[in-house]
Amino acid sequence: MQPTSKRYHPAMIAVDLISFIKGSVGIVLILFIFKATSTATWVVWGRYIFIIVGIFTLIWTILQWMFCQYEVTQNSVIERKGVFIKSQRTLPFSSIHNHKSNTTFIHRWFGLTSLTLETGTSGEHANFTFPVITANEKRHILLLLEQSQDQQNSETLQPVIERTIHFQSNKKDLIKASFTSLSFLAFFPLLSALYFNLAELFHIEDSAKSAFDYLLIHWWMLIILLIIAMILSVLFGLFKTFTKYGNFVVSDDKDRIYIEKGLGNVVSYSILKHRVQAVVIEQSLLKRLLRLVEVKLISAGGSEDGNDQDTSSLYPFMPKKQAYQILQSMLPQYIIEERMERFPIKVLWLKLFQPYYLTILSIIGLAIFKREWLWVAAIVFVLSVTSRILDYWFTSYIRHGKTVQIRKGGFVNETFVTHHERIQQITIKHSWLQRKFNVATLVFLNRAKPMHESRLYGLSKEEAGTFYTWYHDHSK
Repeated sequence: MQPTSKRYHPAMIAVDLISFIKGSVGIVLILFIFKATSTATWVVWGRYIFIIVGIFTLIWTILQWMFCQYEVTQNSVIERKGVFIKSQRTLPFSSIHNHKSNTTFIHRWFGLTSLTLETGTSGEHANFTFPVITANEKRHILLLLEQSQDQQNSETLQPVIERTIHFQSNKKDLIKASFTSLSFLAFFPLLSALYFNLAELFHIEDSAKSAFDYLLIHWWMLIILLIIAMILSVLFGLFKTFTKYGNFVVSDDKDRIYIEKGLGNVVSYSILKHRVQAVVIEQSLLKRLLRLVEVKLISAGGSEDGNDQDTSSLYPFMPKKQAYQILQSMLPQYIIEERMERFPIKVLWLKLFQPYYLTILSIIGLAIFKREWLWVAAIVFVLSVTSRILDYWFTSYIRHGKTVQIRKGGFVNETFVTHHERIQQITIKHSWLQRKFNVATLVFLNRAKPMHESRLYGLSKEEAGTFYTWYHDHSK
């Protein structure tokens, strides 16, 4: 039976409209909630413009759905769309590197999901997205994709290869992640923003002041309110973490790595193992104290806007030892070395002598707009110096065989591991100040979307030349 073109489920209209509404929440809050009683010209015109844009978006979304069709063949997918200008696009399965699925609340209501096929190219048409398809259609497309990539042209669909589960989040992991991510602290800015907006709307400042004076006298009530606020913030952090990282599963088979996560909004991601270009391990200071890490896989293919970084991450709050074991099991060629070469003390002095642009900008900005807050610039300067000292302390590197490993960073450090054949380009740079210290910066470029760049600052010119020769010789 020959495949035929068909239109997407009408739920595509609802998905696009919900996306528009989510992107407009800030505008709605300002124009219709916080400025509900305002008669300012910009507010009134803003409301009219927003309503017109909303009506136009509704009509345009319906038209796009009506004129959009897709077709799945044995070796490719075809899309035909366009309201005024018609276009047809064909994407062969052979050019697809990874695939990602996202099931939002709206998808769940209609029993649907979305599927994005990612290629290794860049540009507007780098990826192919099915915004709304059934679970059966998704399975059918992925089976055809696997058949094509395995060069199996049989008409009979092959069974799914059994996966090995390496990690599955539980309640203990999620509770630890909630406190480690400090997501509960987001509750207090929301609470303060709500208070100030209500104060402006209902003029409650005087009554709030008297209420606060009352609470100071009756201190036990103040303690109870603080405890209630802390409980609400913790519950908020737990809800946010459980929603985002609940049901987090990392698994693999002989060819692919699979990452699935989310309770309400379910996201699944698949990466071909031979497409992994590098591994990045990130640790904040808090994670270092708790011996937790986040392992990210840099792959050829993905979203150019970088939104796939969350999905290509092995659970962001994984114990360090467990993360290394899982990484070695799935990608044995990426071995993390703990002992690496450190830089001489002159590199620290070089970092400290560099201009403090952020401090200078803060001084200028505060001097112009808020002179009484100039003391904040001193805090910025101290934090900048501390960050540079920590960056020197953590920065190290090692090169063994065809593998390069770099560790750098101040308050958040990053360990970058890649292989010679995955490096697209090596560049050596040295500024006037670096030449005085006889050091250089080594820049690695790995294939990704956008290209992933990793810098090693403070390497001696001799060692930088050795790196360059090593890359050049292996390239030949």
